[in-house]
Amino acid sequence: MGDLPDPELASERNHLQDSRKRLAQMRAKVEGLSAIGGDAVSTEYLKAALWQRMRALEDDPTVPLFFGRLDYTAANERLYIGRRHVTDDIGDPMVIDWRASMSRPFYRASKQEPMGVGLRRRFGFDHGELTAYEDEHLDRGDDGVTGQILRDEIERPRAGPMRDIVATIQPEQDDIVRSDISTSVCVQGAPGTGKTAVGLHRAAYLLYAFRDQLSRQGVLVVGPNASFLRYIGDVLPALGEIEATQTTVPDLVGRVRIRGVDAPAAAAVKTDARMAEVIAEACWSHLRPPQDALVVPRGSRRWRVPAYEVGEMLDELRARGVRYAAGRSMLAQRIAHAVLLKMEAAGDSPDDRVQDAVARSAPVRKYVDATWPRLQPEKVVHRLLSEPQFLERCAADVLTADERATVIWSKPPRSAGVARWTVHDAVLIDEAADVIDRTPSRGHVVLDEAQDLSPMMLRAVGRRASTGSVTVLGDLAQATTPWGSRDWATSLAHLGKRDTVVDELSQGFRVPSDVIGFAARLLPQIAPDLAPPTSVREASGSLVALAGDDAYVLACDAVARLIDELGSVGVIVADAQHDAMAKALDAHSLTYSRIGADDDMSAHVDLVPASLVKGLEFDHVVLVEPQAVVDDEDDHVTGLRRLYVCLTRAVTSLTVTHARPLPELLR
Repeated sequence: MGDLPDPELASERNHLQDSRKRLAQMRAKVEGLSAIGGDAVSTEYLKAALWQRMRALEDDPTVPLFFGRLDYTAANERLYIGRRHVTDDIGDPMVIDWRASMSRPFYRASKQEPMGVGLRRRFGFDHGELTAYEDEHLDRGDDGVTGQILRDEIERPRAGPMRDIVATIQPEQDDIVRSDISTSVCVQGAPGTGKTAVGLHRAAYLLYAFRDQLSRQGVLVVGPNASFLRYIGDVLPALGEIEATQTTVPDLVGRVRIRGVDAPAAAAVKTDARMAEVIAEACWSHLRPPQDALVVPRGSRRWRVPAYEVGEMLDELRARGVRYAAGRSMLAQRIAHAVLLKMEAAGDSPDDRVQDAVARSAPVRKYVDATWPRLQPEKVVHRLLSEPQFLERCAADVLTADERATVIWSKPPRSAGVARWTVHDAVLIDEAADVIDRTPSRGHVVLDEAQDLSPMMLRAVGRRASTGSVTVLGDLAQATTPWGSRDWATSLAHLGKRDTVVDELSQGFRVPSDVIGFAARLLPQIAPDLAPPTSVREASGSLVALAGDDAYVLACDAVARLIDELGSVGVIVADAQHDAMAKALDAHSLTYSRIGADDDMSAHVDLVPASLVKGLEFDHVVLVEPQAVVDDEDDHVTGLRRLYVCLTRAVTSLTVTHARPLPELLR
């Protein structure tokens, strides 16, 4: 381990200073460029490109500009690996972007396969200041490496939002990160395996390696809730990428304002994949085969198109599988073309302009409106949930009478505009919108916590990747919704990605072994087919269970003891006990923020309801009354899955406080 006054360390610090200066010069050069295009639109595009380039060249002095070095013995070449690509005055690299193919040996080289690397060096940093280095000689037979810097970086205490793992990516993670853009990947990851970080780093890699393609089609990151998105929000910008859109499923399908909540029975029906058939039938049932012929006046002549001929057009368009709105537009052109043929047969010489004029004429538009009416997705779903006869006509062969009665509104709203839509209604509206008009596809979609999405939600996300690829992230053991995934093959089919490769990450790098072992006691009941996760950390962590008459007081005492500890503290409680825990913290004069309310990610202590804790991590976790977390759910197994999520949020220590007995599997 290097230490002052090591001249080698001083040399590395000089290279860091020189690299930062050069990065600042690169940014200043871009800043000094003028955006002058051939026209106003080109100028705006150029301005946007320059702004994005400037953002990519921003330097955060608290974050290491590079974190590793590769020395190639045969080529006598030295490469520094970091978060940005920095070149000197003549274009030679001072720092290589971690996503470049030249950087891959930093993550993949070993003594068995050195990949031409003689020495791999890792750097230790403190607030951006280079403090140490550690060498691994891959061309020697000895084991002269302790890996302490790597372990320290993995186990480093965390406060605030999620950070990148670019310096600690493991070989199995690197394989996923660098998967080709044409490959869809599903990552089944136990808690602490870094699956979320791997997904975000894959997005950053794809934006680097396939920038032209993805700059046109875009990258979409879908997370479980707004708190989670704020938690991960700094990862992509830290990696130099600001072009990805981050959203949640409710926002993704937010054509209507969501103000209501479904009863469990209604939600069970609305989330079922069979509703896609019902929605499709509800849209297409609006077609009305014509009974009367169409007469189109043109000049002094009147042209007649028989009803049976228009009926044949409807059948032909339906057979083609076109979207509803596209078929409507095509019908007008088909009718106009039929009129055109009749004109030609009568000796006229009409051209395409005549056909377009006929298609836009009032008689044709009125006829098409009557035969193939315009649809609005909100009104289709409103009618479906308001009119029992219409629902029966559309769903008689799909839903039972009891299921139909479950979803029908007892007091139908007057119109779609005043309905108290639920999130499941919004998903149905999105399904209807896709039947009517094709949903635009992104180049790549990252879907996190996918195990909690219903089949209909998965269809909604899959529509956004119909011509692109996906990275699906999740853990079947953490499925905490009644409609959640039970196996990945079924979920991927709903997503429209049956051929997706499923990779399993079972080695935990963040959750201590004692904590993960304690939580794994629940696996035989909540996910019997999954292999128990293991922790590769040397430190076992701290696991304490405190029983007493008042679990809130015990929790406050634990928080008071952890206040002076390094890193973040998360107090996790059942949703029903959230306010009571807040009062207890106030009574003990403990300062905290509420996740889901203020979401101050810089706070030292966070009070977190169990329903919002998924995906978050804290150095120290105080879990209050585990049995209450289980009882908060309608289903016992779902409650145990929720508890499993809560137990696996700790990076350093877990303190469990309880007045009631612990769940049986944990005793």
